Amino acid sequence: MATAKLIDKRYHNVPGKLRVAELFFDVPVDYRKPADGNIRLFARSVRRLATPVEPEKEEKQLPWLVYLQGGPGMGCRPPQDYGWVGTVLDKGYQLLLLDQRGTGLSSTITAGTLARQGNTVKQAEYLRHFRADNIVRDCEAIRKCLTEDYPEDKRKWSVIGQSFGGFCAVTYLSKFPEGLREVFTTGGLPPLVNGPEAVYRKTYEKVKQRNEAYYNKFPEDAERVKAILKYLRDNKVTLPSGILSPARFQQLGILFGMHGGLDSIHDIVLRASNDLELFGFLTHPTLSTIDSFGGMDNNVIYALLHELIYCQGQASNWTADRLRSTYPQFQLEADEPQVYFTGEMIYKDMFESYNELQQLKEVAEILATYDDWPALYDKEQLAKNEVPVYAATYVDDMYVHFDLASQTAAKIKGTKQFITNMMYHDALRSKYDELMRQLFALRDDSID
Repeated sequence: MATAKLIDKRYHNVPGKLRVAELFFDVPVDYRKPADGNIRLFARSVRRLATPVEPEKEEKQLPWLVYLQGGPGMGCRPPQDYGWVGTVLDKGYQLLLLDQRGTGLSSTITAGTLARQGNTVKQAEYLRHFRADNIVRDCEAIRKCLTEDYPEDKRKWSVIGQSFGGFCAVTYLSKFPEGLREVFTTGGLPPLVNGPEAVYRKTYEKVKQRNEAYYNKFPEDAERVKAILKYLRDNKVTLPSGILSPARFQQLGILFGMHGGLDSIHDIVLRASNDLELFGFLTHPTLSTIDSFGGMDNNVIYALLHELIYCQGQASNWTADRLRSTYPQFQLEADEPQVYFTGEMIYKDMFESYNELQQLKEVAEILATYDDWPALYDKEQLAKNEVPVYAATYVDDMYVHFDLASQTAAKIKGTKQFITNMMYHDALRSKYDELMRQLFALRDDSID
């Protein structure tokens, strides 16, 4: 397999005695046809700065830990935005924050950049190369580049995968275990399925539970939500990123799976209800708050590929959209005491309510019909896995269902789990001290 070509490397220091390098690599778009063109990848490396070091001087060859962000479609933030970075560096690693292909600064996918590929069929074909299988090929290419001067026995690296990043880590275990020293996942053990239907049936049930918790905590919001949805049906309300349709307001329920998510939705509902009562319309601050929680226009890969991350030899065929009709509480037309918010689902109407996604509607339709997606996981390889795996698994995870994650853990030889019902999906951000302590305890503690 081709190695990455390091194009640029710039150093700078940040508060807290961190030394950061900004790295740009060229890698093939299609590793099967490396001569057909490259894409540019971006990553930040982070290490402790004990004393001032000139960039040209050789640095100690610390073991690498690669962070794979959630999504798909989300880029990494700067290291000072992650509270857990210090813990990792104190354990003796140097950290690589990789923007997965198509995200962040790594050949960003937008409606405009996709249009450079040609017509919608060519755009859909191009997007075939942006799933976990090629993300881990990128990782391997970068690993070989960065460890080229390392002794042979020190060239393996470690991976920590949050959410979809954990899915990528399991693909890594399936395809290139020889490159891995150890794997950590946080809410990121993927269901080993061939299509998304079983996943979304579980997801709808979990989102129902979170809605019940919401209305139990804020029963007065049942009528408020109905009034807001009626206003949005009767009035065309625009946002900087598109149209605030009733369905788009309902999609704010994706926040229910985060720490503080119930209260975040209540705050929005309270603001909107107060606006309508006092003024008869939604004010600019309220609309700005709602718009800031959407994100589909800035992360189009998420909308285009989210269902496809589950596909191995099957078409997605708009699974979440199809299944919605079997759950009356999620239907806006139904006469229910409470209207439920939706969760981590992709719907066709998103490609109407977001300006950026409107330009990609036909591409999304094409992608939903493909049924020849290659395998992402090798169950035989996972069953004989020799790479240590340390997984944080959340009983009440709204995004990665506990039952499916537990089934996967049982199929990866040697997996150790930290299982808790005191954390939600974003624990790596919201409860990073306790979470990282538990993960390293899995690695360092012995029961025999």
